[in-house]
Amino acid sequence: MTKEKFLLDANVFITPYKSYYPFDFAPGFWKQLSPKLTYDEIGVLDIVKDEITKGSDTLSEWIESVENIHIISRKDEDIIKGYTEVVDYLKNSNLYSKRALKAWSMEGIADPWLIAAALAYQYTIITLETATGKITTVCNKPKIPSVGQDLGVKCESLFPFMRKMQFKL
Repeated sequence: MTKEKFLLDANVFITPYKSYYPFDFAPGFWKQLSPKLTYDEIGVLDIVKDEITKGSDTLSEWIESVENIHIISRKDEDIIKGYTEVVDYLKNSNLYSKRALKAWSMEGIADPWLIAAALAYQYTIITLETATGKITTVCNKPKIPSVGQDLGVKCESLFPFMRKMQFKL
């Protein structure tokens, strides 16, 4: 049996930092997360780290301080192939608009890269996004769980991940 691998979306860092696990209120969350970011089965895409570090705040300082963080490059050949698959899916699907395709094709947008890496290396994406449900009209805002599901990528929220990683708060 293969060990489950996880890929973390930027919102699993940013939302807790800004909302329910700020550093001054819940330092235990960050102390437990830091060493886990060095595990081979937990990855952070370079583009996700870039999104976090552009904040010039305590969160960006924290992620920069994590030694040996498992960063995954989106320049990886298999991830680039996966990215092409994601973009082709959006382009050829009657569920998503041209605006959706354009939004996900912009430089600095991590969502399609997360799905691409998950496709390439069988990661479960950890994200706070929720699926849009059944799409009945053309959608302008694709969501990672919805596109991921259509492409066979598993997505979970932060809390199941925390349970699997045995966080104790």
